[in-house]
Amino acid sequence: MLDRLILEQTKQYQQQLAKQLLQWGFTANRVTVLGFLIGISALPLLAFEHYGWALIVILLNRLLDGLDGTLARLTQTSDRGGFLDIVLDFLFYSAIPLGFALANHHENALAAAVLIYSFIGTGSSFLAFAIFAAKRQLTSTHYPHKSFYYLGGLTEAAETILVFALMCLVPAWFSGLAYGFASLCFISTGLRVYSGWKNFAN
Repeated sequence: MLDRLILEQTKQYQQQLAKQLLQWGFTANRVTVLGFLIGISALPLLAFEHYGWALIVILLNRLLDGLDGTLARLTQTSDRGGFLDIVLDFLFYSAIPLGFALANHHENALAAAVLIYSFIGTGSSFLAFAIFAAKRQLTSTHYPHKSFYYLGGLTEAAETILVFALMCLVPAWFSGLAYGFASLCFISTGLRVYSGWKNFAN
């Protein structure tokens, strides 16, 4: 829900940073891969309970994830870049609850499994909608700069990172936060399924 607002408020700053990266010779794909490598390091950091460092790399990953798209639009967007961005994002998101499960499997493993399962729902409904929207040549009015139809929901990137940040700041709350956010993910999945059913009737 918050993604569009945050994108609008930070657009100018992202363009400035992206232009600086462009001067340093960075490409959008390089920033995507760099962001993923930084973000995935949260997995071992969480497993060894270095929650503060994990939060830092999670936030850096999200910063670079925004900058790669801005860089692409300043140069040239590509299907390869869009594909890479989607795949690495999903791998990053699922790594965070896994890290908490590894840190304390007795208390966190079941909640982590439920949260990752809920991510399957939001991810599959999101991508399935994008596939058939592309087939019908539909475009998103809310996110026209995306390389595919971006269907929003209750649990977009901003909400997910907010929950991840709270988990890192108060690890003892992980299970409660995971179950609560998973519930919102299931609602978001249901709304997307309904939207697909309604929009792709014929």
